[in-house]
Amino acid sequence: MTSHAAKLRDLLSEDTCHIMPCCWDGLSAKMIADAGFGFTFMSGFAVSASRIGLPDTGLISFGEMLDQGRNICAATPIPVIGDGDTGYGNALNVRRTVEMYARAGFASVMIEDQVAPKRCGHTQGKLVVDREEALNRIRAAVDAREAGADIMILARTDARHGHGLQEAIDRAKAFTDLGADILFVEAPQTVEEMAQVTREAPGIHMANMVEGGATPILSSDELHELGYNFAAYPLTLLSAAMRAMAEALRDFKQQKHPGNLLLEFGELRRIVGFEDYYLAEQDYTDQRS
Repeated sequence: MTSHAAKLRDLLSEDTCHIMPCCWDGLSAKMIADAGFGFTFMSGFAVSASRIGLPDTGLISFGEMLDQGRNICAATPIPVIGDGDTGYGNALNVRRTVEMYARAGFASVMIEDQVAPKRCGHTQGKLVVDREEALNRIRAAVDAREAGADIMILARTDARHGHGLQEAIDRAKAFTDLGADILFVEAPQTVEEMAQVTREAPGIHMANMVEGGATPILSSDELHELGYNFAAYPLTLLSAAMRAMAEALRDFKQQKHPGNLLLEFGELRRIVGFEDYYLAEQDYTDQRS
């Protein structure tokens, strides 16, 4: 059986820029797969918001993220990239994070160079560790993969914010030299900067499309021309869901029923999986008749 990591490698070798809507729980991951997308990403921002109702500022723990990841990976057949944040400690913690994410079923894990506690890449107050510590995190992640963890390493740098684009590019190049599989330079601020990243740091690149963030929102064709292999949309689905919930709550508050926002009950049951359950159940009930 082909592993999720191998499936993801094959997808990222294609001459295109894949669209990757991001998930936060089993249902969102399942819906992304059912809609025909090839892979997804467990967004730390979205998991923190949905699981503990708090911002992505390092408040959610490794155990909570790992538990959420197990449920997500179990709910969908497509490869899932996991947000491993800073690795939750020193280099040995990074190594354990990578090993445990692989056991949970992730196809890839993202490790970043922010100071712990980390922050969302498009919010204020983020800082990065020095270059040597950043390299040690990726070195430990690669060591875990080389020791047998079947998982791709997505190396992220947030150095653009406080140290400039060239430092971010230099870190990305060093990550590749250490054996990182995927590069993610967070928050370039112009199309020209985005092009410079992929030109000067060759490799598989992820673009991060945060609506309202620092990076221009471009089409998949435009991103492909710039050298990006896939584009993450970490908050789009969460934002859409939250807007629908807010509108429904507003209707309730005004003594109205928000029926125009709802799926038909049959469609709701289908998405969740009731029909598949009934079909599977029939295999066993037929045995008794």
